[in-house]
Order: sequence, then C-alpha cells, then structure tokens
Amino acid sequence: MSLTALASSALALTLSLTGQAPADLTDPHKKDIAMRLVSSAENSSLDWKAQYGYIEDIKDDRGYTAGIIGFCSGTGDMLELVELYTARKPGNVLAGYLPALRKVNGTASHKGLDPHFTRDWKTAAKDPVFQRAQNDERDRVYFNPAVEQAKKDGLRALGQFAYYDAMVMHGPGGDRLSFGGIRKSALAKARPPAQGGNETTYLNAFLDARKAAMKAEEAHEDTSRVDTAQRVFLKKGNLDLDPPLTWKVYGDSYTIKK
Repeated sequence: MSLTALASSALALTLSLTGQAPADLTDPHKKDIAMRLVSSAENSSLDWKAQYGYIEDIKDDRGYTAGIIGFCSGTGDMLELVELYTARKPGNVLAGYLPALRKVNGTASHKGLDPHFTRDWKTAAKDPVFQRAQNDERDRVYFNPAVEQAKKDGLRALGQFAYYDAMVMHGPGGDRLSFGGIRKSALAKARPPAQGGNETTYLNAFLDARKAAMKAEEAHEDTSRVDTAQRVFLKKGNLDLDPPLTWKVYGDSYTIKK
C-alpha cells in the first residue's frame, strides 16, 4: 500500500462507517470551536468575539498584543492589520499610527503609540470594518496556512487545531521557536499520517516539540494550553475535535457542550 493510501485509510474507514467525511476545522462550527479554545488561553474567555477591543502589553518583548488573535506591534502582524483597515477605510482612528507602527516593528517599543493608542484601538474595535479586517488577517496569516499544512500532513481537526494554536502563539516562521521549527522537530521524531505514520503518535511528538518551544520563552512557560487542553483531547482519542469538550487553561475550567 502506498503512503497516500495509508494516509487516507482513517478517512476511508470513517466514510464506510458514517457515509460522510468528518468535518475539518474549516467547517463553521468547528472553526468557532477553535476560536473559543484559543480565546480561553489568550483571554480567559470563550467569547472570542468580545476580544476585538482587547489590547495590552503582556511583557513578552513583542510590544502591544491586541485583538482576537493577539496581533503584536512588535511582530508586523498588527502593522499589516492596520494597513488593511486603512486601505478599506481611509482616515480611520488608527490610520495616523501607521508611521509609528512601522518604526516600532521588530521591537517592544511603544514610541509614537502612547498615550492614546490603546484608547483608539478600543474605539476602532466597535467598527464592523475593523472587525472584518481582524477576521481576514487572522485567516490569511494564521488559520488558513495552519489548516492547509495540517491537511497536507494528513491530520484531522484536532491536529489542524494544534497547528493553528501553535502558529498563533509562535508565529509562522521557520526558526526553532516558530511554527516551522516546531513542526520540523516533530517530524524528526515521528511521521505524520501523510507519510504513513500514526496520527496520535505524531501529534504527541508535535505537542512535545510545542512544549519545548514554550518553555524556551519566559512569557509562554505555562504549558497548560497543551497539557490540560490539547493533550486531554488527544488522550481521549478525539481526533475530530468533537464536542462535548472539557479542558483547563491556567487552572481555569471550560466546557463546550455542543
């Protein structure tokens, strides 16, 4: 049997038993579950749509962290978001900060942003145009690339979410502490289903690599979003990320019933 056939065997079994393929993370309900899971870790809330106006400096050397997915003034994604917003709505309340955002990119500095940037961000967050821009940038930079790569690796919804959550926290780069480096470390330990490997074994290797990357950064050294969330789903064999889901992050308990 070829590797391609091996990678599709689980899907074929599901099709034979249920008559339909399991929903992946692009399914609207599954995607909403993914957003709630990330929000539980990023904002201690399942109400991810309430986070458009979130903004603070969490002292991780990335400047301000804000919005539904933690766009950062020091990593470029916040700059790209405000550029998109301004292209769609010139003269918006954040447009005047673009020169400062370009200057602080790559640093933890607030120069040119304080004292009113946080106030103006919260004002912009009430604008549906800005909300859509956040959704679109989240998908372009994080969600779509993560799910696409996970599908190429033969992973179902849980693995797709594991990739997405890692890309959100660590960024999509290729260095050892970014998503690409984490995946590379996992591939050195186990084969994904697309290469004929066992999905659970590979995901355990990926989560091990993710934990190592988290522990390498002081701001991310609490690994509960892996230990008491994703690993819990994996141990239960819930590779399709089907509710009900119960997990803990930073000691707080959460449940998605359906």
